[in-house]
Amino acid sequence: MKTQSKLYFYIIISAILLIIIAVWSLNTGVYDFGGQSAFEVLRKVIQGDSDLSLSDKYVVWDVRASRIIMGILIGSMLAVSGTSLQGLFKNPLATGEAIGLTSGATLLAAIAIVLGGHFKQYLPEMVQFSLTGISAFLGALLAMMLVYRISTSVGKTNVVMMLLSGVAITSIGFSITGFLIYISKDEQLRDLTFWNMGSLAGATWTKNAVLAIVLTVSYIVILPKGKALNAMMLGERDAQHLGINVEKLKRQIIIITSLMIGTCVAFSGTIGFVGLIVPYILRLLFKSNYTFILPLSAILGSVLLLIADTFSRSIVAPSELPIGILTSVIGGPIFIAILIKFKKSLS
Repeated sequence: MKTQSKLYFYIIISAILLIIIAVWSLNTGVYDFGGQSAFEVLRKVIQGDSDLSLSDKYVVWDVRASRIIMGILIGSMLAVSGTSLQGLFKNPLATGEAIGLTSGATLLAAIAIVLGGHFKQYLPEMVQFSLTGISAFLGALLAMMLVYRISTSVGKTNVVMMLLSGVAITSIGFSITGFLIYISKDEQLRDLTFWNMGSLAGATWTKNAVLAIVLTVSYIVILPKGKALNAMMLGERDAQHLGINVEKLKRQIIIITSLMIGTCVAFSGTIGFVGLIVPYILRLLFKSNYTFILPLSAILGSVLLLIADTFSRSIVAPSELPIGILTSVIGGPIFIAILIKFKKSLS
């Protein structure tokens, strides 16, 4: 009960921090609301104030508020997917970017963008509408299955093989995506640039609704797995002795993380290192206790991405810096620090 109370306390503190950052993000931007704060304008939008100008309503509701919600949803899913993979593989280096999931999702999304026009008309209308998203999910799932097959033998996952296979898949994905960029038209080229650099600029409430559904379904399955991931840290055999269905757990995490990463890539492009930074920070505070790390990463992932997005549209205002650049600048040094720490533990 004491542990549960502690967890609730940290969740409440993290949620308050997220709300503060969301309010700050809402009020940050070059648009002038005529002496009003963006929060006041948002309150009028919610109340249905007829005196509110259409431009004010559009900027605060369709641009900023929808973008903040997308940042919260995507940041949360990227962090949880990274945390889940690290628990599954028992290694802090296992993230969607490191093991090729993001590259696989980006590759199939790029194929859908550039080549989709040739076969889209033969597909059902519902599939046509979400072709890029479905392709990104399938790309992440196929990459995850391939990495797992290559790096796992006799029920044990070789971390070095996992990372090397991830590098290989990323390399293949990068080369094919480069070829698609070469043969793409101007409009397709703009879309592909968006995927490669990452941005929340395409946020809409429809996309947010899809993300919210994916997040809800994924979290119902994955958030209660904290104790199971703690057991996995002891080894697969010990986890089985504790009553954990290891193969079922692996399948669930592989499918759910592929779904989350694929959906995030489909709507925001490649945003790296969120799934690495957040669990790393939480692991410093809570060691490898996934009953704490897993739910807290869901909130702190949103905090990190929201901060990065707010800076990305403020640093070079009125232009916008791709958010993937900022997360990579933050994540790169942390990745090196983890590698150095991992090297010391091996010696």
